[in-house]
Amino acid sequence: MSKNVVIIGTQWGDEGKGKVVDLITDKVSSVVRFQGGHNAGHTLVIDGNKTVLHLIPSGILRKEVECLIGHGVVLSMSALIKELRELSISGVEAYSRLKISPGCPLIMPYHVALDKARELKRGKVAIGTTGNGIGPAYEDKVARRGLRVGDLLNADIFAEKLKEVMEYHNFVLTNYYGIEELNYNKVLEEILEQAQTVIPMIIDVTQQIHQHIANNKNILFEGAQGALLDIDQGTYPFVTSSNTTSGAAVTGSGVGVRNIDYVLGIVKSYTTRVGGGPFPTELVYDIKTDKGDATGKMLGTIGHEFGATTGRQRRCGWLDMVTLKRSFNLNSVTGICLTKLDVLDSLDSIKICVAYELNGKEVITPPYSAQDYAKAKPVYIEMTGWNTSTIGIESFDSLPQQAQDYIRKIEELSNLPIDILSTGPDRNETLILNHPFDE
Repeated sequence: MSKNVVIIGTQWGDEGKGKVVDLITDKVSSVVRFQGGHNAGHTLVIDGNKTVLHLIPSGILRKEVECLIGHGVVLSMSALIKELRELSISGVEAYSRLKISPGCPLIMPYHVALDKARELKRGKVAIGTTGNGIGPAYEDKVARRGLRVGDLLNADIFAEKLKEVMEYHNFVLTNYYGIEELNYNKVLEEILEQAQTVIPMIIDVTQQIHQHIANNKNILFEGAQGALLDIDQGTYPFVTSSNTTSGAAVTGSGVGVRNIDYVLGIVKSYTTRVGGGPFPTELVYDIKTDKGDATGKMLGTIGHEFGATTGRQRRCGWLDMVTLKRSFNLNSVTGICLTKLDVLDSLDSIKICVAYELNGKEVITPPYSAQDYAKAKPVYIEMTGWNTSTIGIESFDSLPQQAQDYIRKIEELSNLPIDILSTGPDRNETLILNHPFDE
């Protein structure tokens, strides 16, 4: 009996989804990426060798697995081609195994220019985007003026559409943001050249998925970013521009709701966030000045908390069960994969946020507005640390008792099982307690 599994990050991203996707693709025929763009970054470590992916699904490192990019993804062809070349240099043949939906909106050079100009104009209240043009590309999609991968199949029609939309965006760039307009002929030439690489990969991804389902094959749906960055459910406006919850696997790929059998929620053993936005359990530390909370510094240093896409420092803090329980509900999480447990190895005590104090009251659900979120003060329970290494431990029973207690407490608070436990960055440093694709 085949299964369709969705993997999503349950926090503000950077939970370690890439490693987990790569790990459990030993039992799948296809991996489907269904939302976001190259603002995502998945770092995989296999036998000590590191690979960073941004657009291409993490299953690409298994030569028998097909990788599909669904129409919910906004596609930068320049970023994709760069990634394909890097994989080829590393000995990974990706061109023949990667398939792209014709419905993917294209990220164009003017989207990148707009993204950067907006953040600059916002100044101190900048959202903290990657500057990769993701938001403006999704805006064009919703406004129904966006160019899509399928448009590349007819160069003449593409050129006409491009001219019209560039007139609009160049007007905004020059008259509102006061920056130089982009040259139409240069953009057209660049895009049509890149299209020669992408066009052979275009297929009806939705039909391909349903064919696999009919043929009783396992499929893995890979999300990007984290559920708390969802455009509708996240800490708006400090969110990304797509739906990052498990429901986006349906809308961003064309699979049916009843075809999803299991949702694996990736949970980092502490919490991190990149860019602006509220973060109640943050242990504030500034790497530039080397000032702030010592535990926050330790988590960021030992956890290597720097963005795979931007290199930006991630803000670090204690595990927040208030936001996590909301995320579990939003995503219909079936089981948890707990990552980076080893980062906590040297701590004498560990805190878990179980409620917020807000406006003189204790609440157990996240506030609606980002403004109230920013005022929320965490209410903690404290647990004893284990002060010994857990890296590479090969069975649950071999873990220190205090580490087992921490894991069981997360299960108790969430009312969900921890099915996978990551005890290090390498593919092999993982305990699979219940494989999502097993019966």
